[in-house]
Amino acid sequence: METAVEIPPWPAPDPSHAGVLLRRFHDNDAAMAMELSTDPYVPTIGTLPLRASREEALAWVERQRQHHVRGTGFSFSIAEARTDRSVGQIGLWTRELGQGRAQAGYGVAASARGQRFAASALLALVRFAWTIPELHRVELYIEPWNLASVRSADHAGFHREGLLRSHQEIAGER
Repeated sequence: METAVEIPPWPAPDPSHAGVLLRRFHDNDAAMAMELSTDPYVPTIGTLPLRASREEALAWVERQRQHHVRGTGFSFSIAEARTDRSVGQIGLWTRELGQGRAQAGYGVAASARGQRFAASALLALVRFAWTIPELHRVELYIEPWNLASVRSADHAGFHREGLLRSHQEIAGER
């Protein structure tokens, strides 16, 4: 039986780790979203269109802000703590919080990749996640070919548990 659990309040202060700050989205984060949308993989797993216009990027930013309002989870802008420049997005999705589980997901703009932003953001997110009393497990679903994401998860202390064949359709393929 599924247990309904109310989503916790937005964290104060903003989660952070190693020069990375997880904060609410601002309209000026649309530039990061536009860059992120140039990655052909990104639109296959979310709502950001390929090569998003400024208007489409702003609409995506607003959808990120609404996740917490709707009770579906926390969508954070990954920002450099020193400059507040957004370099990506990370989320903690709480649909299964009643069962003690949440899922994490993240994306970093191409210009910021290879600088450990994803790993630091994931560490900040997990530190925040463990403040939620009902939460006992944070899950990541990473495609086996996404070695950079696997390295970020390893760095953040996640352990590979197995391969979920045909778990999800992405871009028309399982």
